[in-house]
Amino acid sequence: MKLGTLCYIKKNNKTLMMHRIKKPNDMHQGKWNALGGKLHPGETPEECVIREVKEESGLDIRQPMLKGLLTFPKFDKIDDWYVFVFTAADFTGTLIDCPEGRLEWIDDHKIQELNLWEGDHIFLKWVEGHRFFSGKLTYQDYKLAHHEVKFY
Repeated sequence: MKLGTLCYIKKNNKTLMMHRIKKPNDMHQGKWNALGGKLHPGETPEECVIREVKEESGLDIRQPMLKGLLTFPKFDKIDDWYVFVFTAADFTGTLIDCPEGRLEWIDDHKIQELNLWEGDHIFLKWVEGHRFFSGKLTYQDYKLAHHEVKFY
């Protein structure tokens, strides 16, 4: 089992996204993703998302808001992934050159036009909602086969 975070950083009706084009052998190659990554031992999801955003973007986020939890059974064909999904609008710092991809502020109304994972098109609507969600997205050969969600 792998534990991870995603953070959708918001500013002036734009969201900071990463075009995954720099890292060799990246399963996300060519996709656009939010920032985030794997939890370290002993780390809370909040500590992880703050650290990952700093490492990937140079930004210091404050008060990330937990919006939901995503479950990806055998996403990488090996492990189940559990991903804590956050948003953040309070931050300081200057963007750095990210080692994993190109960072860009994308107009919110254009995010669905990006080359996203199929499931991202679905769960991004949940992130924008006001209720906490628990979603499950099942991929087979990196194609979305099934999804479900519960709102709380």
